[in-house]
Amino acid sequence: MKSPLVTTEWLEQNLSHDKLILLDASMEKVVGKSPILYDTLACIPGAQKLDLENVLCDLSASMTHAFPTAEQFWDVISTLGITSNSHIVIYDNQGIYSSPRAWWIFRVMGFDNVYVLNGGLPQWLDEGRVTANHYSASILANPVLDRDSELMIHMQDAVCDSAYLLDNLSNKEMSIFDARGASRFSGQAPEPRAGVRSGHIPNSINLPFSKVLDGHCLKIPEQLSELFTEITVKEKDNPLAGSERIFSCGSGITACILILASVATGHHNNVLYDGSWADWGSDHKLPVEL
Repeated sequence: MKSPLVTTEWLEQNLSHDKLILLDASMEKVVGKSPILYDTLACIPGAQKLDLENVLCDLSASMTHAFPTAEQFWDVISTLGITSNSHIVIYDNQGIYSSPRAWWIFRVMGFDNVYVLNGGLPQWLDEGRVTANHYSASILANPVLDRDSELMIHMQDAVCDSAYLLDNLSNKEMSIFDARGASRFSGQAPEPRAGVRSGHIPNSINLPFSKVLDGHCLKIPEQLSELFTEITVKEKDNPLAGSERIFSCGSGITACILILASVATGHHNNVLYDGSWADWGSDHKLPVEL
């Protein structure tokens, strides 16, 4: 099984590799955990900034943090020196938080050689590895991609909307996982976005993203497999339930942490509900459970 992760040791040894593209996908707004704060910018040497909040998203969509279109994705990667032969490593400054979102965007757009740095910048710093105080410049003047021939972007069926979920709420071959904390899932804590109802999608399973983490890092595959099996049996009384896994959260960011964990176990049928609870909870025509 090909791991979706690389270690800090591996990255340090390969920072000078000519095919490596290193991207910092940290976000300004951190929800669902106590953010790690930095007095000054610290990044891994050679990293370029990947802006998930303002650039690698569809700002014209009504949803928060909407998945970028293929055209938008192309415009972004054409400035980053990325080719079809690139080996892309993505990290963030919270450990594993927003980097899985960027990783899943690349995966959906057809990139296989893309990985998340296990533990991210906090792990890198804890191990005393060298940092920089500025990002590497993007390749703006001479994009290396040729829109017509160099790289073909293939959209995959790995992102869904509320209509797809609504049609499949009773589908026993599907498991819906919600990465939000238990208090938000149960409707005991208010939603951080105005106009969004409390509760969760009917028949969904609460798996807070913190449960798949061990410190700054993702738990090992054996632990993750046990976790997915235990929670599915507990909630659905069927260890084989949910060959298709749908992942949701508040706005489509931390759901991707669960997708990363699922892929790390070798599970291949993973789908992101991109609008997540910000979309479902704001549509009063859709059913809600508490």
